Amino acid sequence: MGKNKVKSSLESKIFTIINVVFMVSFVVVTLYPVLNTVAISFNDGIDAVRGGIYLWPRKFALKNYQTVLAMENLVTGAKVTVARTVLGTASALVVNALLAYVVSRKRFLFKSQLSLFWVITMYVNGGLIPVFLLYRNLGLTGTFWVYVVPGMVSAWNMLVLRTYMLGLPDSLEESAQLDGAGYMTIFVKIISPLCKPVYATVVLFVAVGQWNSWFDAMLYNRMKTEYTTLQYELMKLLSSVMQQSGSAAAASERGAAAAITPLTIRAAATVVTMLPIICLYPFLQRYFVTGLTIGGVKE
Repeated sequence: MGKNKVKSSLESKIFTIINVVFMVSFVVVTLYPVLNTVAISFNDGIDAVRGGIYLWPRKFALKNYQTVLAMENLVTGAKVTVARTVLGTASALVVNALLAYVVSRKRFLFKSQLSLFWVITMYVNGGLIPVFLLYRNLGLTGTFWVYVVPGMVSAWNMLVLRTYMLGLPDSLEESAQLDGAGYMTIFVKIISPLCKPVYATVVLFVAVGQWNSWFDAMLYNRMKTEYTTLQYELMKLLSSVMQQSGSAAAASERGAAAAITPLTIRAAATVVTMLPIICLYPFLQRYFVTGLTIGGVKE
């Protein structure tokens, strides 16, 4: 008996050590790219081209952030990006939640057929040119709403929400109906409060997609500077810097401009764009894990 206890204790210690080493290694591997990007963003451009920068800038400089923050349409792009993220996320959550609630009801006819139809849209689309022509005929091109309206319905988000709602007890809805509650009242006062975890998951998905989107701004609002986005402006800045600095030697001949290179500008732009999402994620993280696991699996 004593030998078994010693053996069990030894195995437990070995497992704990291996687990700690693995988790520490995982954290290092996960955080290193972020910390390395931050270090490069605060480093002098020409010095960064030499390489060898890991967790701390070798030659500290703020020129990269000064260049990014001095962009002509930065404020406009930031306002539009914040507006599209807030409105796009809110509208997508409301529309997809209502669709998911309708499809998840047992009394709703053709729910299987509609679900199959939405799944098909995840794999097949009309193509870039037909979509552009459709948006133009609908009057969405050249407007702010081209960022919001097309993203209201997402088959993936709707199916995640529907699967979560299917896991809720039917007795909750039945008891509410016995008390005279209608479908909208049940959705708002009973279903939605129980769906906070999966709602947070969808909010994070949609918000990250809206915040990082730039291709739609280039495609539909390229000539409308009042509807430009932060990501599109950063992309244009990076493209211009890459064109102007053909090499580190050419950049060094420009004197003051030597502190700017595509490598450091890209790092600074990355930090600027990912900072809001990093600040948002901790508030949604506890709901995100629960919503993703429960909403994605149904026994």
